[in-house]
Amino acid sequence: MLSAETKSIIKATVPVLEEHGTAITTVFYKNMFEAHPELLNIFNHANQAKGRQQAALANTVYAAAVHIDNLEAILPAVVQIANKHVSLGIKPEHYPIVGEYLLKAIKEVLGDAATDDIINAWAEAYGVIADAFIGVEKDMYEKVESQENGWKFFKDFIVARKEKESGNITSFYLKPAEGSNVPAYQPGQYISVRMSIPGEKYTMIRQYSLSQASKEDEFRISVKREADNDPNGRVSVYLHEEVNVGDRLEVSAPAGEFVLDTEKKSPVAFVSGGVGITPMMSMFETVATMTPERPTAFLHAARNESFHAFDQDIRKYTASMDNATYKTLYSDEPSGYITRELLAEYVDVSGEVYVCGPVPFMEAMIQELRALGMNEDQIHFEFFGPAVALQTV
Repeated sequence: MLSAETKSIIKATVPVLEEHGTAITTVFYKNMFEAHPELLNIFNHANQAKGRQQAALANTVYAAAVHIDNLEAILPAVVQIANKHVSLGIKPEHYPIVGEYLLKAIKEVLGDAATDDIINAWAEAYGVIADAFIGVEKDMYEKVESQENGWKFFKDFIVARKEKESGNITSFYLKPAEGSNVPAYQPGQYISVRMSIPGEKYTMIRQYSLSQASKEDEFRISVKREADNDPNGRVSVYLHEEVNVGDRLEVSAPAGEFVLDTEKKSPVAFVSGGVGITPMMSMFETVATMTPERPTAFLHAARNESFHAFDQDIRKYTASMDNATYKTLYSDEPSGYITRELLAEYVDVSGEVYVCGPVPFMEAMIQELRALGMNEDQIHFEFFGPAVALQTV
């Protein structure tokens, strides 16, 4: 437990963190990677280059300071981040390194304003927060390892099939190299893929949604090919152009909190944009096969027909269901956007809705769904990469 004095000092730093948080985390990552370059084998280099990881960590530190009197308030964020950590293979011994360089970054950015009292208070608070993460992640590791066909960290998979789904999305069907089955997973979860790319000094890890309902013998991921000049494109281009059937990839066990509630029978809607369709496919297929009577709507926004993945699959599942509707809009066409009116037509506001896509798309959809009267508990959404603050009001 933190002392009252420590909590008071932490709360006093909230305005400073609001102003300087990203500067602190930028210095933190720079200095930590200079001292421990081996950690570049774990962290996403593209998110670093774009500043997304720095902003996400700043948001987390700020939230911890704001809620220092009641850290349980940030437990959902802790669980979400812990899922990412488990899929990346973060270990307890990484936390003291992070703590050391975070405190040094606070001191470097704030200078004399970072008094010994402030540094000591944050050291104490970081210890409590780190212990919370380590405890949550320990339980997660034990759970994924103990489940049937489970494992911890990474193991080898073989690319069994490779299928083009659209002009920029290709699916990879992955089977364990040693011939075992895979663990059951919740619709909406993701796996991490770790690979060594020729010419790159460090291994690269990317997280991809599992894009089909749980199968006993395989995973499927569906990867969007990013632009060659996009920092995030290095891995996706390599997968699309260099990885072929029979090749090996290192894969983590399934993780993630953005999952379909399969117990509910209330109306459900899936609203996706672009490659955000991938976790929706797992969810939609699960509804179609487990509860085909459930009232279901699927709205998808794509650039045009050539960039629309899984259209025929969705139509097939829709036709097999008792009460399902499906609508696609193409932004290259006039009126090719999902509007409030369209949401009102297709989404039953008494039920649940799952939203996934680029951040501007999710912001717009969540704003419109709230305007239609849906509350926070009914709207579920997923980010690609580090979580950022959505502007939904």
